[in-house]
Amino acid sequence: MITLTVLVLATLFLAYSNGANDNFKGVATLFGSGTTSYKSAITWATISTFAGSITSLFLAATLLKNFSGRGIVPNELAASPQFVLAVGLGAGLTVMLATLIGFPISTTHGLVGALVGAGLTAVGTKVNFGTLGALFFLPLLVSPLLAVGLGVVSYVAARWVRVKFGVQKEWCVCVGEAVQFVPIPQPAGLLALAPVTLPEISVGAAEQCRQQYKGKLFGGEVQRGLDLVHFLSAGSVGFARGLNDTPKIVALLLVINTFDVKFGMLLVMAAMASGGLLNARKVAITMSKKITPLNPGQGFTANLVTSSLVILASRFGLPVSTTHVSVGSLFGIGLFTGEANRRVVSGILMSWLLTLPIAVIISALVYAVVVRIS
Repeated sequence: MITLTVLVLATLFLAYSNGANDNFKGVATLFGSGTTSYKSAITWATISTFAGSITSLFLAATLLKNFSGRGIVPNELAASPQFVLAVGLGAGLTVMLATLIGFPISTTHGLVGALVGAGLTAVGTKVNFGTLGALFFLPLLVSPLLAVGLGVVSYVAARWVRVKFGVQKEWCVCVGEAVQFVPIPQPAGLLALAPVTLPEISVGAAEQCRQQYKGKLFGGEVQRGLDLVHFLSAGSVGFARGLNDTPKIVALLLVINTFDVKFGMLLVMAAMASGGLLNARKVAITMSKKITPLNPGQGFTANLVTSSLVILASRFGLPVSTTHVSVGSLFGIGLFTGEANRRVVSGILMSWLLTLPIAVIISALVYAVVVRIS
């Protein structure tokens, strides 16, 4: 009973870590482009992710099966609470470590690494690496490259449409007052400084101003319409993430036969929402501000690419990473505009490379300890 209780807590910790690292990724473009505030963005991320999690009950049965461990390790091991506990803790600790540092990594990567680590410790070479390669590694490797390419193509197409319809970019102008000290002549040739308030107009820095679009399209203001579809596209990424990630985590609870899948979904959803609301800010800053500068049009394009790829993958049971796809689409746009921060992206790529071995080591250690004391 104690082992099962710890297993539930470990699974919910993984869900919390997932929410902290992943929830903001869909709305990062809203915050990064100045379309909404951080508070509004994370609220919308929570709502849209929750909707995707509910939908996963009906559309993501394949992912639920794949991440139960069956077919990767022997079925009796996959049904072992000790094995599932090691997987949950291994993946959860890996994702939380990255979250605290501020790196956006893949929970899917963490889970795959944890499955391998606990599996190798338990059964050695009986781990089915052929299945792992086909079902997990190939989609994880291909998806970010595909996202970079689609990000570039989609941005070029959207830019062509904008120019075709005569929509122009414009920057805000900062208007305010400035206090200056003016010398006032005094008797005996002395000078005194007196404060004078004068109007001041300047072009704001990129981090202070928001690039907007000027013009009309189909009878409406372009900027207002773009803000609406940008907001909806961010919600679609959150929806896709909830659809793709929730079954992967809930699969760990299937070992507890007394748990109804729907009840498990609700527990995982609540933990994911809590993680996003309480611990997402560091990853949010990385995704929103550090990969590449964004305007609303670029943000909308990146979200459209991300949500399309992740929803399509979820429909066919492919465990792609929302993180990889989202970062890939942003980086693709940044490459085309010449504004991508290669140093930051290099750091993110390094964190992706380290995710698997760290999760492997942690889950292997946890499994060895749990088996020893149980």
